[in-house]
Amino acid sequence: MTRPRDLLGYGANPPDIRWPNGAGLAVNFVLNVEEGSEYSVGDGDGRSEAALSEVRASRVPVGARDLAAESMYEYGARVGFWRLRRLFQSRGLPLTIFASALALERTPEIAAAIAATDWDICAHGWRWVEHYHMDAETEADHIARAHESLTNTLGRAPRGWYCRYSASTATRELIVAHGGYDYDSDAYNDDLPYWTEVAGKPHLVVPYSMVTNDAKFLSGDVFRADDYANFLIDSFDVLLAEAEDVPRMMSIGLHSRIIGHPGRLAGLIRFMDHIADRADIWVCGRDQIADFWRAAVPPGKGA
Repeated sequence: MTRPRDLLGYGANPPDIRWPNGAGLAVNFVLNVEEGSEYSVGDGDGRSEAALSEVRASRVPVGARDLAAESMYEYGARVGFWRLRRLFQSRGLPLTIFASALALERTPEIAAAIAATDWDICAHGWRWVEHYHMDAETEADHIARAHESLTNTLGRAPRGWYCRYSASTATRELIVAHGGYDYDSDAYNDDLPYWTEVAGKPHLVVPYSMVTNDAKFLSGDVFRADDYANFLIDSFDVLLAEAEDVPRMMSIGLHSRIIGHPGRLAGLIRFMDHIADRADIWVCGRDQIADFWRAAVPPGKGA
């Protein structure tokens, strides 16, 4: 199973389309729900999770439970998710959930709250673990378990797939072979969806972004809410200007345990204020982007 590189993309000739209602720019907010599915001693992983928490690396010996790190993750489920839910519902904004299945199995109240909305679901693994460490048989099992678990927990199937950070070279063929996923987001290489071929079949990719992602708070790229807001606003303004001539897409990646803290959420609120009530953008779910692209730019058109 291979995944050849594509350095060409659309180049100077992206598809000549408009999003619904003539919008030039599609804006998609993504909430990663991972808390409870990360590495932990209790799940037999031999270590606690150290990534995307308030400390760069665990200070607890490997093999011992890092109760501080566990607690930081718990904040996302106990407080951060509910803060974000109130914010998005109060503004009537759509939200895509990148859902790690085990996280929702372990937080039934959060699962019920998501199930009660029309937020679209993209599977983010059965657990929040790296697929590039798995053999193909194990990875296929995780892909199938994620689909089954999320369907059972939420009452509707995930439409898309997204790995933790990076896919393996086998991932794309495995999700196509599974047959239950309409697209994947395991790419960071474009500002538009695009078609690729997998096992002789057309397959849709809806790229994601690490650039406009709240993980920047923990990498040290931004610290203050204003820094994050200004970066999102600048990104939006440039994309919107380009969108007068070519269609564009902007993905904003969020985590309950990161942006869910009040001093950071203020930056997201400022960005939301900046884009509020604009008629020239389409704020939408990822499934809506996939469905629109499939109809407006079918395989072979605009490539």
